[in-house]
Amino acid sequence: MKYKLIDISQAAEVAKLAVNLTNEIIERTGIKHFDVDVPKAVKLCEQFVEQQRYHVIAAIDFDRIVGFGALCESHSLYAEGTFGIIQEFYVLPEYRSKNIGAELLREIVAFARSKSWKRLELCTPPVPEFDRTVAFYQANGFEITGGYKMKCPID
Repeated sequence: MKYKLIDISQAAEVAKLAVNLTNEIIERTGIKHFDVDVPKAVKLCEQFVEQQRYHVIAAIDFDRIVGFGALCESHSLYAEGTFGIIQEFYVLPEYRSKNIGAELLREIVAFARSKSWKRLELCTPPVPEFDRTVAFYQANGFEITGGYKMKCPID
C-alpha cells in the first residue's frame, strides 16, 4: 500500500469515493443529508485540488485509490491559530479492518505537522450507527469535543 498526496489527475477517482461516503451515511442513517451529484463532486474536487484549497492523501493499492482523507485549512482563536479539518475520510469496505485507515491517519497527521497546524478536527454523525467510526478515531488519537455539526444553507 502506498500513501501519497494526490494531484488533479486523480481528483475524479477521489470524488467518486466521496460520493460513496455520502451514500453510506445516507444509507446508515436513513436520512438524506446530502444531495449526491457525481459530476459536480468531480468538478469541485478538481477545482479545490488545483487551487490547493483541498489536500487529499490517498491510500493506493497498485494503481487504485482505496481510501482517502481530504483536508482543508482553517483558523480560529479557540484553536490558537491555524488547524486542519478532515472534511472527508473514507476507505472502501473491502479494505477496512486492515490497518489502512490507521496508516492513512498517520500520514494525515504527518502532513498536518508539515503545515504547522495546531490540531486536526473532524466530524462524525452523532448516531449509534457510527459508534465504530467514533471508536476508530479515538483509538487513533482523536478526542470527542462535543456538540453537533450544524449547517445553514445559503442560497
